[in-house]
Amino acid sequence: MNYIIISIIVSLLAIIFNIFNAFSIKNISSKNKKIQEIGTLISEGSLAYLHRQYKLLIVFVLIVTGAMIVVNFDQPFYYMHAIAFCSGAFSSGLSGYLGMRTATNVNQKTAEAANQGLRSAFDVAFTGGSIIGINVVSLALLCLSIIFFISFSLTNSIYITLDILTGFSMGASSIALFARVGGGIFTKAADISADLVGKIEVNIPEDDPRNPAVIADNVGDNVGDVAGMGADLFESYIGAIIATMIIGVTGVIDTSSVFSNFVVLPLVLATIGILASIIGVVCIKYSKSNNPQHILNYGNYMAVIFTIVVSSIYIYYTFSKPFVFSTDDIVYNRLGLVLTVILGIITGIGIGKSTEYYCSKYKHPVNSIVKASYSGHATNVITGISIGMESTVIPIIFITSTIIIANYNVGIYGISLSAMSMLSTVGIQLAVDAYGPIVDNAGGISVMSHMDKDIRKITDELDAVGNTTAAIGKGFAIGSAALTACALFNAYQSKIMIALESSSPVVIDIGKPHVIAGIFIGGTLPFLFSSLTINAVNDAATAIIEEIRHQFKENANILKGNDAPDYIKCIDISTIAAIKGMVKPGILSIIVPIFAGLIDRSGLFLAGVLIGATVTGVLIAIFMANAGGAWDNAKKQIEENLSEIETDNREHYEASITGDTVGDPFKDTAGPSINILIKLMSVVSLVVVPIMIKYGTSLFI
Repeated sequence: MNYIIISIIVSLLAIIFNIFNAFSIKNISSKNKKIQEIGTLISEGSLAYLHRQYKLLIVFVLIVTGAMIVVNFDQPFYYMHAIAFCSGAFSSGLSGYLGMRTATNVNQKTAEAANQGLRSAFDVAFTGGSIIGINVVSLALLCLSIIFFISFSLTNSIYITLDILTGFSMGASSIALFARVGGGIFTKAADISADLVGKIEVNIPEDDPRNPAVIADNVGDNVGDVAGMGADLFESYIGAIIATMIIGVTGVIDTSSVFSNFVVLPLVLATIGILASIIGVVCIKYSKSNNPQHILNYGNYMAVIFTIVVSSIYIYYTFSKPFVFSTDDIVYNRLGLVLTVILGIITGIGIGKSTEYYCSKYKHPVNSIVKASYSGHATNVITGISIGMESTVIPIIFITSTIIIANYNVGIYGISLSAMSMLSTVGIQLAVDAYGPIVDNAGGISVMSHMDKDIRKITDELDAVGNTTAAIGKGFAIGSAALTACALFNAYQSKIMIALESSSPVVIDIGKPHVIAGIFIGGTLPFLFSSLTINAVNDAATAIIEEIRHQFKENANILKGNDAPDYIKCIDISTIAAIKGMVKPGILSIIVPIFAGLIDRSGLFLAGVLIGATVTGVLIAIFMANAGGAWDNAKKQIEENLSEIETDNREHYEASITGDTVGDPFKDTAGPSINILIKLMSVVSLVVVPIMIKYGTSLFI
């Protein structure tokens, strides 16, 4: 239990570090009243959306909590499962809420800081991003450690404690899915409608205050890319820790006390990762470089080096004896653990670099989309789809190589450990990712408040780096989702062993018809899920487009700049559509694993569903995220060079806007949400195991 106490202390220290940074931002004065006015509109719109979303989610949490109490009523400490679920849901929602509040405060300060130059604006934006990133990991580890401490103190059983923790993970995953889907629908509906009407129909620039959807677009950056991404990585982080602990508890042979060391190792890695993220943030703040991309890379690499060195030292002195897992009877040693930790970190970096290549401006993939845009809208879309499909190859090679090598190093525990090590520095990763939407908002605020054009050039330079970091963040999230899903799948097998009090591992025979059937059914779920989310974006965008056209038609003074448009109406349309559109995908991801478990108490049919959903889910998520990112930067690359072209030669630019709008729901709604779909299904499966064994049928036996 000493390691739990240390985790709690480090989490609290990280929160204190965040409070110090928050005060440094708060003390930056804001004198421009127009910036304050626009910033207030964005902040109030974001808060209004989250308040309405959370009201619905409270009802969902209460219903699921009641169901958990009823189902587990005859189990010991049944109430702890419900408390853990509520705690996971609350902490996940809180992390998203705090992140959104931070972003909507810092975006104004960043716009004003740009008056003093690029480095000043960068420092303010990244400080805001670091608050968001450190807040997510410190809150996650703190809540998880407290739940662990209380549960183990009450039950004195590691098995019951980990069973309770799966409820915590399910709560976090549930809220994350709704946050990601709802935020994605909101932001892309507003973005698409603002672009299609503003840029193509009436030929006004991006973030022009005459566009009725411009505030909704900026609100969407916060509720989607900040609150949604924060909740996404929060639940990935939690899921990887708990999965590794569950696999570790299956037991080892021929060692003394190493059993408990395997359970606490993911907590130790998480603790080291928080310290590493803080070091990375400090390195970035005191870097002398003026190149934003180099500064961010420097801080990230320092965090990675610290994590590798400190975790290797810990493993070397803690796991001094060879060990044998009861599941495979192969002798492993500490070198395998160290190599697996390094492997997981390298995999995260490798996937990020692959994403950077496919999504960055002036590299071959984006250049090919730019070139295709000169041939028309269709060729732009065809090329983007082709690039997205091609971009799946390198990440999958990294993921599969990691699975094989990690398993060779430390068995199935190694797969979970690689996922955990990949996510160990998620604090700095999320800080870098959250920096993107902050500078994007700052650029929009600078235009809407009629600041000097040189200010927009500064924010655009920062935003160019932010677009790359956002794309890398999505690639990182997808890669971590793949490994976390594998870890959770192994934990699912271990959970069945524990529930059946068996010493033999559960064998998934894919030759059995019901396993194959499960794989096919699971494989269709990401496609159905994507259809629901993309269609929700389309419906919402259509409604907003009609509203924008209506406002322009009814009041010609809006386009002349004499009257302000009705921004609130577009925000309201996006909010209603997002909350309505997130319900079906959310219910789908919870109901399917429960139903699959209940019709086959052996767990094999559900195992097939998880395999199918994971394989197709990871592939389609990578495809959509990278295709969308490439389309987006192709449009931006063309925008940068528009001044060099005749004003009447805009066909290729309009083609790039088409590609960008097609890619918007790909990269910011459906693609990122699939990460959570496959993880939530896996977590629900863990929770379902006792119910499946007790109440399930023998339909396929």
